[in-house]
Amino acid sequence: MFRTRCAVCGSTHTKKNGVRKGVQVYKCVECGYQFRATKDVSKDELWRAYQQDKQTMAELAARYGISVSTVKRRLHDIQREWAQPPLRGSGFVHMDVTYWGRGFGVLLAMDSQTGMPLYIAFVKSETLRDYQDAVSSIEQRGYTIRGLIIDGKQGLFKAFSEYPIQMCQFHMKQIVRRYLTLNPRLLAARELKGLVGWINKCNEADFNMAYARWKERWKDTIGHKSLHKDGKMHYTHQRLRAAMNSLNFFLPYLFTFQHVGCEEMPNTNNKIEGTFTDLKKNLNNHSGLTLENRKRFISGFFLALKNRLSM
Repeated sequence: MFRTRCAVCGSTHTKKNGVRKGVQVYKCVECGYQFRATKDVSKDELWRAYQQDKQTMAELAARYGISVSTVKRRLHDIQREWAQPPLRGSGFVHMDVTYWGRGFGVLLAMDSQTGMPLYIAFVKSETLRDYQDAVSSIEQRGYTIRGLIIDGKQGLFKAFSEYPIQMCQFHMKQIVRRYLTLNPRLLAARELKGLVGWINKCNEADFNMAYARWKERWKDTIGHKSLHKDGKMHYTHQRLRAAMNSLNFFLPYLFTFQHVGCEEMPNTNNKIEGTFTDLKKNLNNHSGLTLENRKRFISGFFLALKNRLSM
């Protein structure tokens, strides 16, 4: 919750103390100083309140004692544009895209240790070329990529085969759960779901051994076929096989973080997902933004994040 700051002692322990001549008056509980909401607000302060304090136009107008139209005009004059920054050092890189509706998303690459944004681009869809441009840009600006953490776009694993790649274990669980549902009726599906749920608590050798035993135990169920209405034989448990095939594809990348040289690599994309969550929470307070204003808001969010982490 926003608290007006006292201009004398700097305390935020203030309270409203009536309205005089149509302007809100505040009182500092610490030093007793009374003051009005100021109209002299800097562009940086106004933008910070708009973006980070989750203040609506009406709330900003009341906060600074100005009209809503004045708030809109001043915000419109504030420029926020992301430029790919110069980089140095090395580390593991999270990469992902988040969307707002169809045809508009943000591709983000960030350092796994610090959370520093390394690359940002507005995209219409999640393409292999977008990821390749991101990796190329990061390396050309002086950052050495020790490995990538991604969440399941299969073309990326072949395109970036020269890097150690960690498949996000949380997304692996989600993929299997999507095929098998939360409460699968088939016993083989229940066991597979339970096995994948155990993935973040075991090492690679133990998981591979348990998975091989599962496939051997349920090979008849996995390979069972039945006659369909089209007169052809099809696999009876197609969703079970789809979950198994996905796991087969991603299995070589699920435990990269346990390999030599990758001990500091995260096993999930939680850091980048948390950043996207914060961004969307802030942006949800300002519905109805035009595409350009939305891009400006997102650029401002990541510029503020970069500056805060740099400090």
